[in-house]
Amino acid sequence: MPRRYNAFKALLSKCRRVFTNFFFDPWDMLKRWCGFHYFIHNAIAYTRRNSGHSFPISLRDLYYHSFDRFEPAGSVLIHYFLQDIWAARYVHDHHLTHVVDIGSRIDGYISHLLTFCRVTYVDIRPLGIYVENLEFVSGDITSLPFKDNSIGCLSSLHVLEHIGLGRYGDPVDPEGYLKAAKEIYRVLAPGGTFVLSTVVGQEKLCFDAHRIFDPSTVRTMFSKLMLEKFSLIDDAGEKVIENASFKDAKACRYGCGIFIFIKPKGPLT
Repeated sequence: MPRRYNAFKALLSKCRRVFTNFFFDPWDMLKRWCGFHYFIHNAIAYTRRNSGHSFPISLRDLYYHSFDRFEPAGSVLIHYFLQDIWAARYVHDHHLTHVVDIGSRIDGYISHLLTFCRVTYVDIRPLGIYVENLEFVSGDITSLPFKDNSIGCLSSLHVLEHIGLGRYGDPVDPEGYLKAAKEIYRVLAPGGTFVLSTVVGQEKLCFDAHRIFDPSTVRTMFSKLMLEKFSLIDDAGEKVIENASFKDAKACRYGCGIFIFIKPKGPLT
């Protein structure tokens, strides 16, 4: 019975995911409908108890959000939350004072970095915000606007799997991720550090969202760099597993592999 239940639950989850991708999230709609009862109840209670008439409810300024009661406290995108803290801590602990980043989350990893170092941020889309210690450079990861061997610390979190799919306005190119890897190697300085995270597991393409890489594929892409460290957020998503194995990563359905690469100062032996 538990096996049948789990199979049925997995089928429902898959159907919801497909429907949501093309239309809307039925679970989100259900929460909104259920929350409406609380919205009416709370509005009536607030009006009755607001004897001082401070901050009265105005029809013009209604902003329905009673459905938030059905969300967990402090909900996060678990891959981003864990990897962003881990990667920022790595940069901090290694006393790196300037990072060139390609496309990582501004409201996570980048904001962490800005508390202790300068960041040059590269993206094909406009940034539109101005923050101290943050420099924006318009650019494409397959053709980076930097000189050879010029960057001491480069990072790119949860980006590589999207390259060449056209999702973010980039050119459609099935080999885009390979071109990105070559560009990263070109601009990274000898002795420089590359902090990378990407989706790992059983290798496949989920068009037009992302690829899932076998971790060995990522290692081959950056074969001219030394792999200093590999960590993993597995399907359980409870923590960053330090010094994880590629075998464990490959067994994931949708894991997050965090790679620390170093560019050799001399020929890689």
